[in-house]
Amino acid sequence: MKSTRSLLLFVVVFLLVATFSPAQTFRGTILGSVTDTSGAVIPGATVKVRNVDTGLERTTQTSGDGSYNVPELPIGTYNVTCSQSGFQTALTKGVAVDVAAESRIDVVLKPGQVAQEVEVTGEVPQVDTTSDTLGGILTSKTIESIPVNGRDYTKLIYTNAGVAGSPDQITDSPGSFGVFSMNGSRGRANNFLLDGTDMNDGFRNDPAINEAGVFSDPATILPLDAVAELHVLSNFQAEYGRNSGAVVNIVTKSGTNNWHGTLLEYWRSGELGARNYFNIRSQPKNPFLNNQFGGSVGGPIVKDKLFFFADYEGQRESGSQAGLTCVPDANVIAQAKAMAASSPTGLSQPILNLLARNPWPAPNIPGASANVDGTCNPPAPGAAADNLATSIPFSNDVDSVIGKIDYNPSTNNNFTGRYYFGNSNQSFPFAQLAGGLLPGFNTVTPTRVQLASFSWVKIVNPSQVNEARFVWNRFTEGFFPQDSDFNPASIGIDTGVSSYNYGLPKISVGSFAILGSSPSVPRQRVDSNWEFVDDYSWKIGRHDVKFGYQFTRTTIQIIQDSNFRGKLDFTDFTSFLEGTASSGSQASGYTKRHEYQNDDGLYIQDSFRWTPRLTVNLGLRWDYFGVVGENNDFFYQLQPTGGGTLQQVGGPGGPSKLYQPDWKNFAPRVGFAWDPTGKGMTVLRAGYGVYYDAFSQDMFLAHVPYNCTFCPGPAYTGVGAAPITFLTASTSPITAGSPVFGSASPLGDFFGIDPNIRTPLPNAC
Repeated sequence: MKSTRSLLLFVVVFLLVATFSPAQTFRGTILGSVTDTSGAVIPGATVKVRNVDTGLERTTQTSGDGSYNVPELPIGTYNVTCSQSGFQTALTKGVAVDVAAESRIDVVLKPGQVAQEVEVTGEVPQVDTTSDTLGGILTSKTIESIPVNGRDYTKLIYTNAGVAGSPDQITDSPGSFGVFSMNGSRGRANNFLLDGTDMNDGFRNDPAINEAGVFSDPATILPLDAVAELHVLSNFQAEYGRNSGAVVNIVTKSGTNNWHGTLLEYWRSGELGARNYFNIRSQPKNPFLNNQFGGSVGGPIVKDKLFFFADYEGQRESGSQAGLTCVPDANVIAQAKAMAASSPTGLSQPILNLLARNPWPAPNIPGASANVDGTCNPPAPGAAADNLATSIPFSNDVDSVIGKIDYNPSTNNNFTGRYYFGNSNQSFPFAQLAGGLLPGFNTVTPTRVQLASFSWVKIVNPSQVNEARFVWNRFTEGFFPQDSDFNPASIGIDTGVSSYNYGLPKISVGSFAILGSSPSVPRQRVDSNWEFVDDYSWKIGRHDVKFGYQFTRTTIQIIQDSNFRGKLDFTDFTSFLEGTASSGSQASGYTKRHEYQNDDGLYIQDSFRWTPRLTVNLGLRWDYFGVVGENNDFFYQLQPTGGGTLQQVGGPGGPSKLYQPDWKNFAPRVGFAWDPTGKGMTVLRAGYGVYYDAFSQDMFLAHVPYNCTFCPGPAYTGVGAAPITFLTASTSPITAGSPVFGSASPLGDFFGIDPNIRTPLPNAC
């Protein structure tokens, strides 16, 4: 333990003595050394780099050890010119600068006149010889040549070493377990950056763009034609924080001095595809159509100074999903009506009004029949006991646009602004949560994503560069029942809800197909992130030092009216027509929560060129993840008092803090890159680092109030200023004008704790 502390102290002291190396950079670096033909270093040599597409120029000089460093260069292709009095000028063409990568160009100057220019060939190393960071880079040419299903950039991540997961992203809870795992890390432990700025949905720690809506279909799309490079990093340096898994660093294209653009049209039809397993031969083949289209354009506004790039991509997807289920037929309806009419209860008029809306389609599987008890008889021995082959329409309409401006008013200042807007509306069956098997009860998901960023690179002097970035992003998504404009009270089924919770309750009749959309809807959230980053790069002799600060504010507004429409269970079709429910429940209360968290990060790192073949990378990062709070103090804690009872912690508005802050998140990073031959063909890398995760906010907010089976978190309880309570279905038959729900639930409040006596009830959580 003592030796570990001594090592950490040594690292800190070394970094401070070395003075201070971009946080989450989306640019690259050209560096190297300048020597003469004898191998002696040449200090004071002038090194000029020029972007061949935009004319951007940066100039620096070699330090006392003959080394130079030009950081924060926009990705692209550069020419490197090196000159010094008494030597011929050396020109190296076609130097590629990639995102978050270093291109090393070592130059040997020959004696002669400066006016004599010699073009250097074959001197560009094929591998990075200075960094210990692992990962892979996909350029725009590679991206264009890889067929990607749905043009979803997240599928490209799986081409990198160390990435594991399910590329098709089909899970039993889409979006809940992250997009992928890097080197065994959790799927939620990845950090997604767009042009070096935060692109994360703070609720799930998944990427805001291309995050799944319903059934893993991306709700919005980042146009692939707008992606210049995609870099997946692991074992990264101290400038990167927030998460311990991978850093997915995406850089969008910029305009150049040459006009360029693209047009795309993808059309996919299900006419030639195979039938779905449940799309039986006796029924028409389910349709499917997916059309993606768009285009991009970029070019100069003012040559060598001002450039623009814009891209639009749209998607129109439609079709039908097949399924098999059991529904009442005409004989069952007639038989049950006669039985209910002759019973003491009689027929329920609100239920007859519902039946008149034909919520169950007519059976279409010959030979199958239904029973009054809510079951079906198979059409033949060994066949499924279903009498209806469903064909539920679905749709997915997406529009995405991105625009970018680059302005280089002088060699000392570079400005970049970018804005992304994505909008979609999805409608899918959501049968996995016991709803949506029948037409009219889909889950409708509108989504809107916006990301805006601004970056300013200031060349302080040839050895010092500062970059400041400001970003705002917002992810807005809702899940609503397809029949959300239908008020059940209009036909006499009074569920006592406001317009936000309109829609038919979830109604179960024996084993017949369930009526109503998933009980988990409606719900919606608005996630916002504000981020400020400032990085300072400083070359001091053989040390390339960088330090910086990062501030992030995350806010989440969420409404989760799960089971607010209510559930009604009927034993058979006769009791259904009588309107006498065997059981039922309805949640009630105020579920809007407004959570916030403020995070801070500091780092310092040094890339030390120990020898021409050995680079040592040292760094230290400190992260503070702020204590999560709620604007209206709607968070609660229940703790044992020691006497077998529970009590609420805090005043009437909840506790002052859910937990104590952690100020000790220090993360040292140590690594090296060694070129054993000095030819830039083989590199040995090694590194060690400590990393911390910013937790996803759903651990505080996603404990939706279903029932006592799912124990709640601090946001939804049965006590406090905004309690969630449960009602049970009335034992009387459903009649017009009478509330369907109203009596207190025997479960007590959601926690299974009586709010009056604060003692656990039987079968409590």
